[in-house]
Amino acid sequence: MRPIRSRRLTLAARLLWAAPYSVLGLLAALPACALGARLRRSGRTLECTGGQLGRWMQRLPNRHRLVALTLGHVILAVDAPAMQRLRAHELVHVRQYELWGPFFGPAYLLESLWQTLRGRDAYLANRFEREAYAKGGPFLTKHHDQ
Repeated sequence: MRPIRSRRLTLAARLLWAAPYSVLGLLAALPACALGARLRRSGRTLECTGGQLGRWMQRLPNRHRLVALTLGHVILAVDAPAMQRLRAHELVHVRQYELWGPFFGPAYLLESLWQTLRGRDAYLANRFEREAYAKGGPFLTKHHDQ
């Protein structure tokens, strides 16, 4: 009985630790849902896909075409096929949020800055992205409408 209770408490702590970013994710997902995106629960995450969300995400300034973004326990993706391709990668980011909590955003940005100062790609050389690629496996970056 104790191990089950302990796991529940650990999960609750992880959810609370990442909650500030999950709230940001919900603040992005809810207007997207009002404009046609679909929100669904998958395990301990919420996945938001489609509708105007894809167009919004692809308008963000970014050298690497943004196809999915994780904020705490909320994963935003341009569409359902992208979510399917990227889910394992994005779940690594969910675990990173659970570990780093409110410090994940600053740590990610500082890591990107550090890589840029070293003359490396801020995204591809970022240790958090390297971990997500290593543990989440490679994914196809080509979007269906390219």
